[in-house]
Amino acid sequence: MHLLALSGSLRASSTNTALLRGLKAAARDAATVEVVTPAGLPLFDADREGPPAPPEVELFAARLARADGLVISCPEYVHALPGAFKNAIDWMVSRPEIIGKPVALLHGSHRGEDALAQLRLVLGTVSQNFWPDIHARFHLISMTPEAIAAHLGQPEQRAELRAFLGAFTTRIRATRTPE
Repeated sequence: MHLLALSGSLRASSTNTALLRGLKAAARDAATVEVVTPAGLPLFDADREGPPAPPEVELFAARLARADGLVISCPEYVHALPGAFKNAIDWMVSRPEIIGKPVALLHGSHRGEDALAQLRLVLGTVSQNFWPDIHARFHLISMTPEAIAAHLGQPEQRAELRAFLGAFTTRIRATRTPE
C-alpha cells in the first residue's frame, strides 16, 4: 500500500512535515509513505487547469494518482488553512486524481480546531472517501523536528501512529472494488 502524506506547511522545520516523517518511520511493512509539501505549485488559475496543467501541478497530480490514500497534516494560520495548502487542493478539485481518493487526517497540535473544521468541510467536498473518523492528534507544538522524531519513536507514540495507519489501510482495502 502506498500513501501520499501531504504537509500543509512550507516551513523547513514544520511540525506537520515532521509528524508525517514520523508516520513514514512508523509505517515499516504496513505501507510506503511519500511525504510531500505544496512547495513549488504555482498559484491556482482556472485558465491554466489544462490539459495540460503546469508541470508542477501534473507532477503533484501524478503522485496523488499513484497513491492508494492521502494523509494530510496541516497547521492553522490565523484561524484558517494556510494559503499554499489550500492552493494545492484548489488545483486538484476538478481533477480525477482526488475524486474518491481515501483521505485521513493527522494533527500535530492541541490547537487548530478552525483549520480542522475547514479541512473536514473542504475534504468532504472533494472526496467521497474522506474519513474524518480516522484521525490521530499529537501534541508537538514548540518541538524541533529532531525532538518530534525522538518523541514519535517512543513505543506509545509509535503504537498510536501504527494504529492510525492500520485503521486507514484496513478501510482502504475494505472499500476497494474487486477487480
